[in-house]
Amino acid sequence: MEIWISQLFNGLSVSSILLLIALGLAVTFGLMRVINMAHGEFIMIGAYGAYMTQQIFKSALPKSLFDAYFPVALLASFVLAFAIGYLLEVTLIRFLYGRPLDSLLATWGVGLMLQQLARTIFGAPNVAVSSPTWLDGGWALMPGVVLPYKRLFIIALVAFCLFAMYLYIYRSNAGRRMRAVMQNRDMAACLGISTRRVDAFTFAIGSGIAGIAGCALTLIGPIGPSIGTYYIVDAFMVVVLGGVGKLVGTVAGALGIGVFNTLFEWWTDASLGKVLVFLCIVAFLQWKPMGMFAVRSRSLDG
Repeated sequence: MEIWISQLFNGLSVSSILLLIALGLAVTFGLMRVINMAHGEFIMIGAYGAYMTQQIFKSALPKSLFDAYFPVALLASFVLAFAIGYLLEVTLIRFLYGRPLDSLLATWGVGLMLQQLARTIFGAPNVAVSSPTWLDGGWALMPGVVLPYKRLFIIALVAFCLFAMYLYIYRSNAGRRMRAVMQNRDMAACLGISTRRVDAFTFAIGSGIAGIAGCALTLIGPIGPSIGTYYIVDAFMVVVLGGVGKLVGTVAGALGIGVFNTLFEWWTDASLGKVLVFLCIVAFLQWKPMGMFAVRSRSLDG
């Protein structure tokens, strides 16, 4: 019983990390239909944002304030990734809408440049980010089952981000404008909506969420310039499996991949488990090519 509970919690933990990473991609790819191969580098930007925030707290502030660095790091990572994402959209991405191959190649090149820039500034070796002391230890659920506070915090952070995204997309005027542009761009422009502004902010928000994901990954292990490349394929799988353009589909896809990946690795090994997950996804998409959920979006207009 204890083993099953531990494995299910591990699966939920993996799912939460995938969901946090895929949330940003669900915006840029799922809603805007931009194949952003630099999404992993925005995760890296967020991770290094947390690292820089930690260094500032260590060197410029009293030790008694160090434990307060992580909430500041979350905000700093979001703002940094948001700003770079906004800049990327207004200078490059907006000229590539409706050209998926061009956007794929362009963002892939941008990702390589960002990785090299990180290596130039921080060096190629991985760096460690210290966790605040209030995240040390774990909750003893029962004898033999301890749930780490770091993982519980990530799950809570994902729930908060998911709720905030839901409120933004479905309950705010900005979210209504965003959905209007994604569903019928020409009609939204006729109604007076600034489509270019909506595009820029939508892409920037997706990038900012990726930055938060990078900050959260610092709680798990060391970070490096290529940290985002380890997760980009899984993030695309989550969005495609759940259904492009559906937030609830992203949640379902992340839960499915995370839980099954953990269980398959438990029953077999890491490599074979990943292969089995891929096979299950391929089989499912043969049955439902549009994923678990589907929505009309820009690529279907006209």
